Amino acid sequence: MEDSKRYDVVVLTDKRYLFAKANDAYSANVVLEDKLVVDALVAAGLNAIRLAWDDATFDWSTTKIALFRTTWDYFDRFDEFEIWFDKTANLTQFVNSKPLIEWNLDKKYLLELAQNGIAIPASVYIEKGTQQSLGQVIAETKWNTFILKPAVSGAGRHTYKIERHQIADFEAIYEELHRNESLMLQEFQVNIATRGEVSLIILNGKFTHAVLKQAKSGDFRVQDDFGGSVIPYVATEEEIEFALKALNACKFQALYARVDIMRDNAGQLCLGELEMIEPELWFRLNPTAANELAMGIKNNIK
Repeated sequence: MEDSKRYDVVVLTDKRYLFAKANDAYSANVVLEDKLVVDALVAAGLNAIRLAWDDATFDWSTTKIALFRTTWDYFDRFDEFEIWFDKTANLTQFVNSKPLIEWNLDKKYLLELAQNGIAIPASVYIEKGTQQSLGQVIAETKWNTFILKPAVSGAGRHTYKIERHQIADFEAIYEELHRNESLMLQEFQVNIATRGEVSLIILNGKFTHAVLKQAKSGDFRVQDDFGGSVIPYVATEEEIEFALKALNACKFQALYARVDIMRDNAGQLCLGELEMIEPELWFRLNPTAANELAMGIKNNIK
């Protein structure tokens, strides 16, 4: 790229997390995670800074790469984000790439991966604006317990666990959501609540580390936003092989990815999510992994 570029990499975050807040472990972890990435980039000889993605004062043409890391408000401000995303893509290179991010934004990608031989929970995609009620959609399945969530979302936003006898109680919520966005309905996998979900981190094509995420007692959501816990985890060869297979089934090459897997109701490994936009990668549990990401980025600077 042009010699006039001032920065090699801008690490993108959410303006709420530019700085750690007093007595707030969550924001402190976000800042620490991003600092480990920036430090690794600098150690690799790159000129790197950290900014909010919606920083209106920054000229995005002055950086070679904009690296998505902790942009955790984009799904709540999606219309605004989409405008910025399209405009900025003409000014700099995104990592991961713009086509990959566009593909990964909508959970419909899971159905494509399933067609490519990757096991996922039984799922139904509900296009925005279709006329079916929640009861009508569920009537076409044989499931007893369901997860309903937006197709574009994160951090457990509007994610509901519904029993068949509760359908009427959720029709209004479903109708309001469905009016504005596409939805995903999935059969609930019991092991997500009893055993948890394993997240495997793949950087620059290499498995680096894994964590086990477990929901708090009485809940099914493993995110720490809802009281879930995260501990280091020693992934099995079967789990690593499954994660790499899922990533390789993607039609785009990812420089970084988090592969969330679980045991389904039949006890087999299945894919929960393939996170390649702004996943938490838990560098604080394996700081050297940030070096792998930094070297991948350095090798991809044009």
